[in-house]
Amino acid sequence: MTGTIHRLPEEHHSVGELVGQATEQLSELVRQEVRLAKEELAQKGRRAGRGGGLLGAAGAVAYVGLMALAGAGVAALSLELSVWASALIVAGVLFALAGVLGLTGRAQLGRAAPPLPEETLNSVRADVDEIKERAHR
Repeated sequence: MTGTIHRLPEEHHSVGELVGQATEQLSELVRQEVRLAKEELAQKGRRAGRGGGLLGAAGAVAYVGLMALAGAGVAALSLELSVWASALIVAGVLFALAGVLGLTGRAQLGRAAPPLPEETLNSVRADVDEIKERAHR
């Protein structure tokens, strides 16, 4: 035959060396994925912290507004009822509202999923798929 023969480079590695290289590369890949997961979770944590702080401030302002509204409700009802009865009615309405909000919030927390590093999980899945694909060649 008169064709060009393609020769592999003269480097020959033993099975032990190849396994060592694969182990080292896999170890580095795992370390990189762990670093990515830490970074992603830290970023999500910072966002959640800022959002939680702003929600807390909004809640404090809303609380002050609700107290002013409650005082106005007591004052309006006291035009027809005694002041103590007006205050009791307004307090009952506020406690009922608090109960409904508390039960709704507890139900929402029960359905909340744990925060996951989604980018890292997708990256790890892609790495595993790539390793499987190359292993079958």
